[in-house]
Amino acid sequence: MPQDALPPDPFAGDPHDPTLAMDALDPSEDAHDSDEMTNDERAEVVADIADLAVYQTLLEPRGIRGIAVDCPDCGEPHYHEWGLLRASLQQLLDEAQMRQHEPAFNPDPAQFVTWEYCRGFTDAVLSND
Repeated sequence: MPQDALPPDPFAGDPHDPTLAMDALDPSEDAHDSDEMTNDERAEVVADIADLAVYQTLLEPRGIRGIAVDCPDCGEPHYHEWGLLRASLQQLLDEAQMRQHEPAFNPDPAQFVTWEYCRGFTDAVLSND
């Protein structure tokens, strides 16, 4: 995703930017440099992007708008529409990180399914063909 397609950084140029404290963190604490992905990690993201296209093709006509992911940090589900999730995965592939984004506005949980549901649904559809 091109940088100019993203919303502007609300802390750009702010000397009190809370993320500046992260610059002081010891990079040796990371398993590997955050700007690099291993070949296995890249392959997983490429596979996820391909899977996502199949899931969207099968589920969007049935009224499913995207995928719900349980957040390990806040314990709440996060709802990702197909396009947003694809853009996030592509950004991860291109930049080895995903920027934070605004959550979906007032999502209807009935219109989102889990990644595991997508896999199971796809397996069932493909096994019937």
